[in-house]
Amino acid sequence: MLETAYIGGYTPDTGGSGPGISLVDLEGGKTLAETAAPGPSFLAAHPRLPVLYAVGESEQGTVSVFARGADEGLELLARRSSEGSSPCHLAVNPAGTLLAVANYGDGTVSVHGIGEAGLLTTVQSFPGREGAHAHQATFGEDGVLYVTDLGADEVRRFAAEGDRVVEHPDGPVRLAAGMGPRHMAWHGGHWYVAGELDGTVRAYDADWREVAVAAASGEQGENHPSHLEAHDGRVYVANRGPDTIAVFSAPGLDRLAEVSCGGAWPRHFAITGGRVHVANQNSADVAVLPLEDGIPQAPAGKLSVGTPSCVLPLR
Repeated sequence: MLETAYIGGYTPDTGGSGPGISLVDLEGGKTLAETAAPGPSFLAAHPRLPVLYAVGESEQGTVSVFARGADEGLELLARRSSEGSSPCHLAVNPAGTLLAVANYGDGTVSVHGIGEAGLLTTVQSFPGREGAHAHQATFGEDGVLYVTDLGADEVRRFAAEGDRVVEHPDGPVRLAAGMGPRHMAWHGGHWYVAGELDGTVRAYDADWREVAVAAASGEQGENHPSHLEAHDGRVYVANRGPDTIAVFSAPGLDRLAEVSCGGAWPRHFAITGGRVHVANQNSADVAVLPLEDGIPQAPAGKLSVGTPSCVLPLR
C-alpha cells in the first residue's frame, strides 16, 4: 500500500509556483495527482468522512471543501469566505462538527459548523484586536479551541457549546512579550509553543505556567521558527534562516540534536512512517528525513513541489 500525502502550497495567484494541492507518493517520491486550488497553504482532513478542507491564503480569504475519491483524488464541493484576510491555518475538532480558521492578515478567527456530509453550515466570526495575527487553530483534549496570536503575544481561547463556540470565560493566555507565538502542540501534559519573533521554544504546564524555555536553534544568525510537533517524548521545531530541524527533550527542552532540513525555509513538516517530511518553501521540495532513535538523518529523498507549505499524510 502506498504511503501518500497531500501537499498544499502557494500558487501563482498567491505569490508562489505550486499547482494547488498535490497528492504524492512519499516512499516513491512521485506526484500522483494535482488539484487546482487558490493558495491552499494549509490543509485539514475530516476525522471520519472522505473530505478535505483547504484555506485560500489571499486578501479575500476562502475555505474550500473537497471530496476525496476512492483513488484519493479531489473534487471541489464548495468554497466560501474565511471571514478574514490571509487565512493560514485551519483545524477540525475531533467530533468532526466544527472547522476553525486562523486568518493571519487581520487576526479574525472564524468557526464553521460541519454538516453530516462534511459541508460547511453555520459560521461565527471573532475579530482580533488591532495588530492581531492569528496563526494556528488547535482543538485541545479539553474541548477548548486554542488560537495562537502572533501579533498579540497570546493564545486566544474559545469554549465549545454544541455546534458553536464562545469566548472562554478565563480569556486569553498571555505569553512572553515579543515572542510572536506561531505553532503549538499538546503532549504528555504540557503545551509547547514556537516563538516566531524571538526564536524560542517554550514549555507550559496544563495551567499555562512556563516551565522551560530554549533557543529554537543553536546556529548563529536570524531565526524564525515555523512549525512545531511533539512526538514520542520529543519536541521537533523547524527553523527558517538556519534551515534546520531541532529536536528537544520533553518537557525540559534540552536540545538533543539539530540537523539540516534538506532544503531552504522549512515552512512545515509531518512525522509519519518513521520519517520527517519537510515542506521546504523556498527550495520547492519536500525532503524525507529518516528517523533513528528519534533523530532526523540526512535526506533519503526529495519530492519536487512548487512553494510547499503544508504536508498532510493520509492515515
